[in-house]
Amino acid sequence: MAKTQLNVRVEEATAETARERASQRGISVNRYIEELVQQDEGENGRAFVQAAADFMRRYEAVFDEEFGTPAQPAEGTR
Repeated sequence: MAKTQLNVRVEEATAETARERASQRGISVNRYIEELVQQDEGENGRAFVQAAADFMRRYEAVFDEEFGTPAQPAEGTR
């Protein structure tokens, strides 16, 4: 995947913390930031799926009433 440069401005204390954490892990600051963004992206995805599942549990009866109960799978296809 192609890389692109991203310039950001942060407080000096934040920059120093990023440098320290990256150094502790033995990786570059660039890699550290990239991993943080990827982790955040994964957490957002999990949060979305959880919220959707909660919504479906909460409103399952409403959907069943409006659209009917889903058909049961045929024998042998479970």
